[in-house]
Amino acid sequence: MGHIVNARKDLPKFLVCLAVLVLAIGFLTSYNTWQSNNKEVKKVKKAISEANHGIDNGVPNTVKVTTAEFNSYHVPADNPRYIFIPKIGVKSIILPLGTTTGNQIAVPASIYAAGWYNLSSLPGKSGAMLIYGHVSSWSTPGIFYNLKNLVPGDKIEVEQGNDLLYTYTVVKTVVYNYQNVDMNAVLKPVISGKPGLNLVTCTGSVIESLHEFSQRLVVFASEK
Repeated sequence: MGHIVNARKDLPKFLVCLAVLVLAIGFLTSYNTWQSNNKEVKKVKKAISEANHGIDNGVPNTVKVTTAEFNSYHVPADNPRYIFIPKIGVKSIILPLGTTTGNQIAVPASIYAAGWYNLSSLPGKSGAMLIYGHVSSWSTPGIFYNLKNLVPGDKIEVEQGNDLLYTYTVVKTVVYNYQNVDMNAVLKPVISGKPGLNLVTCTGSVIESLHEFSQRLVVFASEK
């Protein structure tokens, strides 16, 4: 009987401990669930932010340029305004862009716009004009998705802000590893003494851990 009496005396303490344990387990479960859900919410918010704000967050947006925006787009008279590549259906505005804070050449925020490196040459001038565009977002083909289909002899047109049209002819295409792009070649005319136009985009496979493509495709063209 003595053992039974002691057990009864200890019962309230046991029940209190059990209740605390249950509450603790419930709290930890709720916290872990909340933390997990919060991580997912943050992921979704990040993805939405990247889609809406574009390349500043590492992902270009997929907002198309409207016909009205295309027709009303203006740049200084001697700057490149539009690029046309009939063979692959490219018809795009050209944005003047410089370098990022990390001293990298900036790229367009939209997969549907081309970018002109504003420290490269102007249309028709000596040297090479460097224009670049996205091959795609992670799911949508971009302006230079079919750049890989260009071959020597294909035509590329660039229109200036003053409506003058310059025609270039593809000379060759080179694929570089993304870490070993020959920028010395990319920033020079492919034919010495003739104004050049070099187009750059991504290609190869996606390196998921880096959110990066494994290669760069460069189309070297020369003024006709």
